[in-house]
Amino acid sequence: MAVGKGSHREPEETGGDVTVFDPTGDLYRIEELPAELNRSDGSRPVLVHGLSGFVDAGHANRLAVEHLLENLEHRVVATFDVDQLLDYRSRRPMMVFEADHWADYARPELTLHEVRDEDGTAFLLLSGPEPDLQWERFIAAVIDIVERFDVLLTVGLDAVPMAVPHTRPVTMTAHATRPELVAGHEQWFGTVEVPASVSALLELRLGEAGHDAIGFAVHVPHYLARTEYPDSARGLLTSLIDASGLALPTEGLRPAAERVTAEVNEQIGHSEEISGVVRKLEEQFDEAAESRMPRSLLASGVEELPSADELGAELEQFLADRDGRG
Repeated sequence: MAVGKGSHREPEETGGDVTVFDPTGDLYRIEELPAELNRSDGSRPVLVHGLSGFVDAGHANRLAVEHLLENLEHRVVATFDVDQLLDYRSRRPMMVFEADHWADYARPELTLHEVRDEDGTAFLLLSGPEPDLQWERFIAAVIDIVERFDVLLTVGLDAVPMAVPHTRPVTMTAHATRPELVAGHEQWFGTVEVPASVSALLELRLGEAGHDAIGFAVHVPHYLARTEYPDSARGLLTSLIDASGLALPTEGLRPAAERVTAEVNEQIGHSEEISGVVRKLEEQFDEAAESRMPRSLLASGVEELPSADELGAELEQFLADRDGRG
């Protein structure tokens, strides 16, 4: 096992009585050096991060990451010490109890993989639970990795609930450390204040350190935020392909996306209330598209509509019943 750059550094003397400690020390370790991240043609790798546990509407982020790892060749490059980063009592991992003994434990893992796309191009994928603790140390460690492997571009994947209908094309909020990186992407918001996330803070810190970074937040219909929604995962991967040039599989998500859409349409057909909500969202979406003006589609800004929890619970129960019937 190779010891990582951020694994066991000694304190650095900076003169006088002042001692500066490496902020990333003991937080991650290199398990195996990547093979060909920096290729002979001079190209540099992309780092993709999809951390779970913040919003992840429609489980789109998780579905996208799982799809990549299930369909592409990969190996572990580095692991983070989750005991330093997670609050287990706020997000308790699952265990399996069998009759008279504990049989299994779903140990949380925060892992950096080297992945090869369909053309054999290597990139880095950081996935696992969003850290609860030591955000700045974690971000310093990721920046350490970016600089160690000479990463060209860092791309973050997120999914947020929005007042958009599932009957319209998937939309996305794109943001970056430089405006040129997201030129051509439609702006859906002006200035808003939102709760922080590690992914957002990482992008901010990367920009401050002079590194290029992009983030994509797919807009998931707010009434489907608690249901697995593969179409949003496809949207995330499509945006990642456009930004990075990687050859990534997306068609494997299409059957599941079509199945979920058909089941949602069936449920909507049985509920006048939900049908009315979808029609209103369609009208609002089409008006915003026609005007081409930045307009907030945050679910919380939709007036006189049933709450996301109310609609989501009804659709979630319907889809669960469908799955139970096979």
